Amino acid sequence: MAIRKLSALHRSTFLDELAQEEQDLLVVGGGITGAGIALDAASRGLKVGLVEKHDFAWGTSSRSTKLIHGGLRYLKQFEIALVREVGMERAVVHKNARHIVIPEKMLLPIVEGGSLGQTMSSIGLYVYDLLAGVESDERRKMMSKEETMDVEPMVRKDILKGGGLYYEYRTDDARLTIENMKSAVQHGAKCVNYAEVVDYVYENGKVVAAKVKDHLADRVVIVRAKKIINAAGPWVDTLREKDTDGIQRKRLHLTKGVHLVFPYEKLPIRQAVYFDVPEDGRMIFAIPRDGITYAGTTDTTYKGKIGRPRTLQADVDYVLQAVNNMFPEVNLQTEDVVSTWAGLRPLIHEDGKSPSELSRKDEIFEASSGLLSIAGGKLTGYRKMAERIVDLVVTQLKSEDNAYRNIKPCQTKTMRLSGGDFDSQEAVEDFITKRAGEAKQIHVEGAYIRQLVHKYGTNTDKIIEKAYELYQEIPDADARIQVAELWYSVHHEMSMNLCDYLIRRTGRLYFERQTLGDLYPNLAKAMAKLLGWNESKMLRELAKFKEEYEEVVNFEVKAGITA
Repeated sequence: MAIRKLSALHRSTFLDELAQEEQDLLVVGGGITGAGIALDAASRGLKVGLVEKHDFAWGTSSRSTKLIHGGLRYLKQFEIALVREVGMERAVVHKNARHIVIPEKMLLPIVEGGSLGQTMSSIGLYVYDLLAGVESDERRKMMSKEETMDVEPMVRKDILKGGGLYYEYRTDDARLTIENMKSAVQHGAKCVNYAEVVDYVYENGKVVAAKVKDHLADRVVIVRAKKIINAAGPWVDTLREKDTDGIQRKRLHLTKGVHLVFPYEKLPIRQAVYFDVPEDGRMIFAIPRDGITYAGTTDTTYKGKIGRPRTLQADVDYVLQAVNNMFPEVNLQTEDVVSTWAGLRPLIHEDGKSPSELSRKDEIFEASSGLLSIAGGKLTGYRKMAERIVDLVVTQLKSEDNAYRNIKPCQTKTMRLSGGDFDSQEAVEDFITKRAGEAKQIHVEGAYIRQLVHKYGTNTDKIIEKAYELYQEIPDADARIQVAELWYSVHHEMSMNLCDYLIRRTGRLYFERQTLGDLYPNLAKAMAKLLGWNESKMLRELAKFKEEYEEVVNFEVKAGITA
């Protein structure tokens, strides 16, 4: 059988196939958890469908701190098992997607009145490395005040006592989601965006199907499945409420996290820094990345519309105050913010606990109707979350039907994700160097090739090949490679509109917003050609992206809009 692609051109076919044949498993939610579940289940040999009401990674999975990290602060809450599991998972996710999960040094300044003193920081980082099984060359290094100032001259000196240098992994959450989704499709899963579960179908009190609204074709299809998993992130309780069982016992507690983006020259730190916020005793990150530095995150209880978390001036003020306190020379102001993102954490509610005290551990809820739901957890632990709930599904299927007795165990621990065919970080660099040399023939800058590889890995070859094909059709080299990348996103990553491409497939709205003003109208024209839009459709899509483009730097709440 030919390898299937996550193509915009296959979307309606996937949905037709879901409507025509019962699935072993239907996954509701196209974030990192849903994508991980789809890949795990499909790679074991199950027939899998996945539907997402917006775009893949539309919610939390494109709005995190973009770190695969072990959660050092959870040691303070004595969540040893959580730290160990996600710490170990860092290495697994890195090995399976080296192009988008990149080891980077993290500085922990030790300051007067900070949450961790010198001894506790040393012990904490040692235990952190021990629990995570960190290799010797990436283990923590404790430093004096002078050594810390040499490593990061901008850190505040009057309260500085020392520092710890350790490793975390930088990633792109939405890209990680998409690479999982592409891999799931390659294993036979049928994954569809802009398809919302609006109701369930029951037989003898058990859920046997979902009514799915196709928002692009304005139709409703019935998708039958032996098992249904609700992995809808912040919308988990919304989908539980649709079920006959409703919400029993535990419920979600949504908290909002905001990140601010600055030009690198405004916050030119040498490596990522994880530092205390005096105001409330929390800790936040400042992370340099490709010409920008971003900082965050806030952690506040959220009760607004799930689909529209906004960055407010109060959020901006909180992060600015924290950053300026730790790096007093920068004196950042609101006008220095070039982009932002706001996301929601779907945590499990615990009475009497503040947002920052809530556990990040995931939990599975099983309704009497048979509906399974999973919530909580961290980006880093998505693969283990998927393994746990698919193990449960397989156990249930085996108990109900002997045809499932030979289903394979979890396959994903050593499975390279789409584009991740690298044995080492050096192999990634060698690939970049080689492809940059080849792309010079069509006048593509090496820096652009590096960006492509850190988004698409070995799939960059398909983009370069397409750029060669367009050599005569598009004389301008910059426009040519831009269109080639867009083509790949449509044909291999189910980008259905400009927002999909510029926000979740490439992250450009967050990391390159200052370069988009003149670019995005031209990309809209190219996308119109690829997807067959008429003029009015193109103008509507342009307007939708323009709204997003303006909103990320508009911190005032408009009348009638809930934050």
